[in-house]
Amino acid sequence: MATQQLDNLLDQIRHCETCKDHLPLGPRPVIQAASTAKLMIVGQAPGTRVHETGIPWNDPSGNRLRAWLELDRDTFYDPAQIAIMPMGLCYPGKGKSGDLPPRAECAPQWHPQVWPLLPNVGMTLLVGQYAQQRYLQNKPKTLTETVKAWRQWAPEFIPMPHPSPRNTLWLKKNPWFEAEVVPYIRDYVHQHLGISRS
Repeated sequence: MATQQLDNLLDQIRHCETCKDHLPLGPRPVIQAASTAKLMIVGQAPGTRVHETGIPWNDPSGNRLRAWLELDRDTFYDPAQIAIMPMGLCYPGKGKSGDLPPRAECAPQWHPQVWPLLPNVGMTLLVGQYAQQRYLQNKPKTLTETVKAWRQWAPEFIPMPHPSPRNTLWLKKNPWFEAEVVPYIRDYVHQHLGISRS
């Protein structure tokens, strides 16, 4: 019953046109979920490459994220294991410095409907400031301070920097993230997804 309910909801989401007048490339909602998923990834919004392919995290940022999780593409794109629901499900367009923020209509419309149908999610990765602002109570003002305080919300929520190549300098300045936070996430993911470490 819950599986059918989720399938019906995902079909609705993929046909959503709420923001179509504001989307330069038109609507193409990108979401991955199944009622058995144990890990949720809440990112920002698809980029142009993801919009073109309809595959979430199908870009250099996704390569780094999969490396952090030590997951191959087959496992990462298995909805029975991993749910992926960005703050904005469609590509929002270009801004002055990179892509525009996720559309504000999207998360309030769809996230509350999806969550009750994912009872097995035990960890949610909040990638970037938009996801963190929505899901974390009493969070510090900056992304760096928020990520440093990750233990406050673990394991339910883990705030993370975006794995974009643009954040390579941030990662170099904050080596504690890959030394402390990434291994914690990996351990949880591999344990709960039943993956043997090589």
